[in-house]
Amino acid sequence: MSVAERAKALLVDDRRDNLLALEAILQGLPVQAVAVESGEAALKQLLTDDFAVILLDAQMPNMDGFETAAHIKRRERTRHVPILFLTAADRDAQLALRGYAVGAVDYLTKPFDPWVLRAKVSIFVELWTKTQQLKAQAEVTRERDNQWERLTELVDEATRTLRAGGEDASVEALELLEKARWGT
Repeated sequence: MSVAERAKALLVDDRRDNLLALEAILQGLPVQAVAVESGEAALKQLLTDDFAVILLDAQMPNMDGFETAAHIKRRERTRHVPILFLTAADRDAQLALRGYAVGAVDYLTKPFDPWVLRAKVSIFVELWTKTQQLKAQAEVTRERDNQWERLTELVDEATRTLRAGGEDASVEALELLEKARWGT
């Protein structure tokens, strides 16, 4: 995954007008909104795409948000994706506790302040971006370490060849050092 890849937010709500409102709220943020209308569709989307954050409606027909979140958190690939529950239900503490119990990082009741939601999504997008940068840097470091290891092996082999002596030792050692120099 390249660092230049744009962060994505998965929007899950059974009502299309709510999805359109969420897309409008997120407009202008450095995130690509991907909207789906069911928990099942969300789980399918998570099989192919990586997301910085999931905005999940708690109350949906068939598979509700709580069940969807439980499935998300059971999968190795998706268990670390932050979930923000959004619900029209009144401020029932039991529902919020249920949301946190299945792995949500926050639970917002509608109507919520769109600027607060933007701020929360921005934080998770920034964290996702930093994580991607760290992964890319770790890969560069691994590649560099492998190059240094190969270089050291060739230099050690050239040193052993020179110490062993023989008619062609210096020629063989020079060939090994040339390989090391050009990374072949």
